[in-house]
Amino acid sequence: MMYAYADRHMWVEDLAVTDFPSYALCVNHASRLSAPLGWTLTDRRTGARLFGSLEVA
Repeated sequence: MMYAYADRHMWVEDLAVTDFPSYALCVNHASRLSAPLGWTLTDRRTGARLFGSLEVA
């Protein structure tokens, strides 16, 4: 999970093997993640998308 505070944006990416400023999350915590009010959350992982749009019946 990474943040861009100035843009009020956060995103989830695949776990990296190199160190960079981010927070590693397990699948359970990533699936319950929500952005603060007024922020945008983007899921950029290559696996299953947890934050996709919902289909309305």
